[in-house]
Amino acid sequence: MKETETIPRLESVLFYVMEKAIKSYRQFAQRNLNTLNQDLTIDQWLVLKTLYDNPKLTQREIAERVFKDHASITRMIDLLVNKGFLERSLNPDDRRRYALELTPMGKMAQQESIPIIMENRATALKGLSADEVETLRNLLQCITDNCQNTNQKSKQS
Repeated sequence: MKETETIPRLESVLFYVMEKAIKSYRQFAQRNLNTLNQDLTIDQWLVLKTLYDNPKLTQREIAERVFKDHASITRMIDLLVNKGFLERSLNPDDRRRYALELTPMGKMAQQESIPIIMENRATALKGLSADEVETLRNLLQCITDNCQNTNQKSKQS
């Protein structure tokens, strides 16, 4: 690299700032969730919420929705089963797969966490107007679409 080229400081790179915001939010949200339930991480809560909203999802579909790889979601589901939040049984339609279902304890943990989750979100977005939040959502979706479209184009080549 030429000495005349300058690389911007990390603090001025948009994606660095976005990552810092996400990590800060997750740490803040986890601390607050721990006040209610020490046995549940934010990622585990996302799995419970995803299954609560979509009870027939496969493990692969859950992984896609919570942005986890197959190995991570397998470990997470194993933990949730061991903690008593999920029940795993053979899928009657496809014996190669498992059916996952929230236990009564899993449903209760997911539902009891909602006020804390909502408060976390409200606190994190404090000072932003509804229009600003919508603009931010649209901008982030545009970045996501750009990245996914680029990946799809390279796969087709």
